[in-house]
Amino acid sequence: MSRVTGLAAIALLVMALLGCNLASLSGLTLGPATATPMPTPTPVVIVATPTPLPPAVHQGVDIEEQLVINVYERVSPAVVNVTSRDYTYDFFFNVVPQEGTGSGFVYDEGGHIVTNYHVVTGAEEMEVTLADETQVPAQMVGVDPSNDLAVIRIEVPPEKLHPVELGESRALRVGQRVIAIGNPFGFQGTLTTGIISSLGRVIESPDERFIGEIIQTDAAINPGNSGGPLLDSHGKVIGVNTAIFSPSRASAGIGFAIPVETVKRVVPELIAKGRYPHPWLGVETFDITPERARSLREGGIAISVDQGALVVGVYRGSPAHQVGLQGGTQRVRLGNLILPVGGDTIIAIDGVEIEEGQDLTVHLETRTKVGQVIRVTMVRDGQERTVEVQLAERPERR
Repeated sequence: MSRVTGLAAIALLVMALLGCNLASLSGLTLGPATATPMPTPTPVVIVATPTPLPPAVHQGVDIEEQLVINVYERVSPAVVNVTSRDYTYDFFFNVVPQEGTGSGFVYDEGGHIVTNYHVVTGAEEMEVTLADETQVPAQMVGVDPSNDLAVIRIEVPPEKLHPVELGESRALRVGQRVIAIGNPFGFQGTLTTGIISSLGRVIESPDERFIGEIIQTDAAINPGNSGGPLLDSHGKVIGVNTAIFSPSRASAGIGFAIPVETVKRVVPELIAKGRYPHPWLGVETFDITPERARSLREGGIAISVDQGALVVGVYRGSPAHQVGLQGGTQRVRLGNLILPVGGDTIIAIDGVEIEEGQDLTVHLETRTKVGQVIRVTMVRDGQERTVEVQLAERPERR
């Protein structure tokens, strides 16, 4: 309920206590109210006519329900259905179209739609269905497999576009109410609610890298919800629904959303350049854990730390190579693994502790950008050292 409606409710209560006639406010036909004489009458001055309560309140809808209804009515026009098509051939060389569907939302008045990369990957044709069931073709603008984000574009009259409002995801709290809108199993405009179940999750991206700072929610997310918005109670986008954990591929109460801070960082680059430049240090690492450190020591390998990202390889010409970071100098067997050892072990970036290679990847993706100078703290021959490295753009995989 808005603040204005809340004030209206208070005003109605005051008027009822003072014996005022409520018929004109509620729309009901009532007999004249009889005021009870007061020992010392005090004149009441009404400076403005209170706003009538919304009809839904009279119908038994409580404040929390009205909040969700208001969010849906305001944001659902921005949520779209995305259909992707590609074509294959059957045994007799007949063309066989294949379709996939997902969700998306209107990002700006230029007709840009944000969705997941995995919703549109491989598409030869794309079609967007707006909330009013208008169907229009869409063109690819840019993709980022590492963050599972994509931007497509449609051309429609401006009055059909209802861009979302982006919120914040850095200050989210576990237990906070969230609302998801999307098209699960093709049921367009479906709303589900829940809470934030956890923060800072890391999931695998479509290109087998890592997406960090993921929001976990118990709001029902099913196939077809991918690319739709996850909203806070004010109707602002705080994430993009992207994946679920479920043996049955239906909602098991564990859904994941890409945080809106990633959207703010990546989407403008996709619109401007068609791709997102990822920062790159230029090392391959192996996770050091207390158990692995103990095993290596038992095998005669000197490991002076119990956790960190052991550098096993450095790419020639990379930022790490230019400042002298060292990879493995000898190979040992660790279980079924042949491991290059003897290289540096990265333990911190800009003072932030690095416990494993995943931490390194997530930190670079979420806290740095191409061209930025970072301070890498590493251990070499038992001695801690810190070097400054200017990050380059990550090369494309071939």
